[in-house]
Amino acid sequence: MARQLFGTDGVRGKAGEFLTAELALKLARAAVARAESARPQVLIVRDTRESGEMLESAIAAGVTASGGDALVAGVLPTPAAPLLVLRHGFDLAAVISASHNPYQDNGIKLFASDGFKLDDDTEHAIEAELEKSPAAPAHIGRVRRFHGALEDYLRELHDRFAELDLSGLRVLLDCANGATFRAAPEIFRRLGAEVGVRADQPDGRNINDGCGSTHLDLLLAEMRRGDHDVGFAFDGDGDRVLAVDRNGIVVDGDELIALSALHLRDQGRLGGGVAVTVMTNYGFHTAMAEAGIEVATTAVGDRYVLDELRRRRWVLGGEQSGHIIDLDFGPSGDGIASALLALESLGERRLEERDAMQKLPQRLVNVRAEDRKALTAAIENPSVQAAIEQADVGLNGRGRVLVRTSGTEPLIRVMVEAPSHEETDEVCARLTRVVESALGD
Repeated sequence: MARQLFGTDGVRGKAGEFLTAELALKLARAAVARAESARPQVLIVRDTRESGEMLESAIAAGVTASGGDALVAGVLPTPAAPLLVLRHGFDLAAVISASHNPYQDNGIKLFASDGFKLDDDTEHAIEAELEKSPAAPAHIGRVRRFHGALEDYLRELHDRFAELDLSGLRVLLDCANGATFRAAPEIFRRLGAEVGVRADQPDGRNINDGCGSTHLDLLLAEMRRGDHDVGFAFDGDGDRVLAVDRNGIVVDGDELIALSALHLRDQGRLGGGVAVTVMTNYGFHTAMAEAGIEVATTAVGDRYVLDELRRRRWVLGGEQSGHIIDLDFGPSGDGIASALLALESLGERRLEERDAMQKLPQRLVNVRAEDRKALTAAIENPSVQAAIEQADVGLNGRGRVLVRTSGTEPLIRVMVEAPSHEETDEVCARLTRVVESALGD
């Protein structure tokens, strides 16, 4: 069987059509059958989508059918799962979430006993098992409600940031009607902040709907009223965060990582350099070079950042989208922890006083093709390659150009960064025209 279910972040698709209860049961059964323990203990966590309960029940059935015990924790942010796996010594965790996707989609992410997501070989082996008839288990497992999971997660956050005093800080949180709706406001309050919350009334269908880190308009408008000092927006499963300062300016993952890198270096906790993706702003690289901090660049996707961090034994990395990994805290991106790390990094300063990096203007244009077969031919077209080379020469040392195919859609992404908005727009428009022409050939 060709590997086709697992993508770069688990199995994801439309709930009830692609991701059915039957598929969830089979995946759980196959995953548990590979566990070394005679009676694997499997944590199950979900976000707030209406399909989550269906998939939760199906996964629990698959776990118990393979002789494991299903520990159902209910709604929690994705990053809580690996922390709880490590804290309690569980054999596996299944997280039911489609992250920033609309409610109609859902997904399954699997974490191993070391807290990290399953590697490619293990995912491939699980898919291969789906073709086989399952063996009868030596015993049937049990389903238990895991009480206290939220408090365990909050305790992990509080232990890490116990010295962070947020007294008097007015914080506005956008919880995306998702998995952070209880945890995020509570930990900020425990640390002393005055907390305002929006998008914290999940109904199963309003997750990421006009809110959260992918829809910032309402948060920006509220911040511009001047009633709050800082705003944070999480995505549906809570592994990403973007910030907004009191002037209504978005602070993306690049700036948050830069801020954290300088802070951790000064604290002697950086442990090397920083891993980021090819989408990271050129200004980040300039700032890190000036600070003497090494930067490793990976393909787009948090799993590639994580792989690089583990390979180099570094602790900090992430993406422009706000997926930030601090391996000193946990083995995955954590939006709440990243927000608290940003505030810790600021010290006595306000977010609008940040000076970790100077972002270059960036322009990103998506050029759609009729089918994916045309993408590679267009990228390799001599006129496109010549235009890219010309732009690179013109921006050498001042900015950069990135033209790449999307990994998920039939698109060519044209990205340009330059010292001014005018030059950025001009170079991007020129490249886009050449790409469009190549796709039309």
